[in-house]
Amino acid sequence: MDAWGPGVRKVSAQGLHGSFSLLPRHVDTVSVLVPGLLWFEQDASQETFVAVDGGVLVKCGSTVRVSTRRAVTGPLGRLRELLEESFLRRSQLEEQADAAVTKLQADFVRRFVELERE
Repeated sequence: MDAWGPGVRKVSAQGLHGSFSLLPRHVDTVSVLVPGLLWFEQDASQETFVAVDGGVLVKCGSTVRVSTRRAVTGPLGRLRELLEESFLRRSQLEEQADAAVTKLQADFVRRFVELERE
């Protein structure tokens, strides 16, 4: 995310020591983010909300960058629903990956046993 493009006035997030906000003239910083909300104001009437699964926020000059494993953007009123959908999809993919790894491990053990018999 690059902030302080046209109209961005403030970036807020939740770090290890609580919520914080950055303004365009703040000193450069690096912050560890906890799972929660990150939001930025683009003008007096528009805010963008992003749910993040922890991560790192870096402000350098007029640029703010965020690195996170998972993020979901949406209207604040629907963010919980969007998160649940995203996590459900991820859970299903993780189950499929676990099943594939278990099958690979079982095949490896079976072949190893076959090699010992020969």
